[in-house]
Amino acid sequence: MTTGPGPPPQQPQVVDAPALDGGEWLQGGPIDVRGLGKPLLVDFWDYTCLNCLRTLPYLAEWHRRYEEHGLTVVGVHTPEFDFARNPDRVREAIADLEIPYPVVLDAEFNIWRAYANRFWPSKYFVDREGKIRAQHAGEGAYGESEQVVQALLREQEGFDAELPAPMEPLRPEDGPGAVCYRVTPELYCGYSRGIIGNLGGPQPDRPHRYSDPGKHVEGTLYLDGHWMVSGENAARPFGAQGPSRMTLTYMAADVNLVMHPPIMGGSGEARVLLDGEPPAGDAAGEDAEGGVVTVDKPRMYRLVRGVDVERHTLTVETESDGLATFAFTFTSCVAPPPEA
Repeated sequence: MTTGPGPPPQQPQVVDAPALDGGEWLQGGPIDVRGLGKPLLVDFWDYTCLNCLRTLPYLAEWHRRYEEHGLTVVGVHTPEFDFARNPDRVREAIADLEIPYPVVLDAEFNIWRAYANRFWPSKYFVDREGKIRAQHAGEGAYGESEQVVQALLREQEGFDAELPAPMEPLRPEDGPGAVCYRVTPELYCGYSRGIIGNLGGPQPDRPHRYSDPGKHVEGTLYLDGHWMVSGENAARPFGAQGPSRMTLTYMAADVNLVMHPPIMGGSGEARVLLDGEPPAGDAAGEDAEGGVVTVDKPRMYRLVRGVDVERHTLTVETESDGLATFAFTFTSCVAPPPEA
């Protein structure tokens, strides 16, 4: 367990920021790193990534606050899953998320490799001379990151503007006193990165009827019914009989699942059971009203919402042929308890 929202931005060896070349500019741009003559904030993200989505509101507000003072924010969308390479889908996500700054689609990981990046999200703070002065991976440290932005702005020649105090935390779990626990790691549904606990393991790239053994290890996915497991996902095959279920035991507060609707078009439906019952009231994620999720576009769906980190068993079942599941993600930080 660690306390607080995360470590501050790190000071790497000062190097020239690589050019933002090799991608497709979907909004704004292109941006010339060395031709700006003012600070630049480069954010590597993916629209299915929970931690990225939680970071975006801060980036949007920094853009609003500091663009007039010289800051340029650029989102580098490097896709974790193949479907997020599609520029139309990313454009739709940019509009849905109301991202106001330039975004480049890095579908072939050219910019990712140039920066030797390893994580979603990752922020690189570049000064007016085009040199990387600080770096931060993951969520948190928003106040410290904003202070780095302000310091780079003040280095501009002749800069004398009065800057605001760093913004207040947008969520209680981002603020002082929040507690972040070790929770179940991201759990993938495909065989290339997933942990599938059925006897005999997954049967790659072919429809197969699985049987849940009934005993579950935390952080392991168990399939029941017909599934086709590929490298990236587990999908209900066409012509399957009976419901297709996946079950996992986890330790976390919130649970989310990246899903793709049936490839032949239309929406699919998934049902969610928390400890054997549909999550009700405050326990239901915003996409799981009544325990039912309508999967109408490829994105991350919010299944369960918790006020504390606890151990539960979750089952997701579907009878929608072609519906695909990609990865479960879990939140680890909870708001500080109220003062006595």
